[in-house]
Amino acid sequence: MLAIENYLIVSAILFAIGTIGVLTKRNAIVIFMCIEMMLNAVNLTFIAFSRHLGNIDGQVFVFFVMTVAAAEAAVGLALMIAFFKNRESIDVEDVNLLKL
Repeated sequence: MLAIENYLIVSAILFAIGTIGVLTKRNAIVIFMCIEMMLNAVNLTFIAFSRHLGNIDGQVFVFFVMTVAAAEAAVGLALMIAFFKNRESIDVEDVNLLKL
């Protein structure tokens, strides 16, 4: 059986990779994937603490986080498709061109 520290280290590494990806990438799809990676890192932390403490609260939080992540992905993808139809690019630098 693995100790909780191992799960927390993996979760911290995943969250750091996601943060670096959000801050450095310019492609909107890659940014959304990095955000999903960060949310999964938080889910891993919730599950690890839930298992360590022996209650189900963390797993309930994971269910809600996954629901919000799915909604975020659907709305984000719809926005990217609409943006691509207008500008034929999903570069984040081009987003300010949508101003009136």
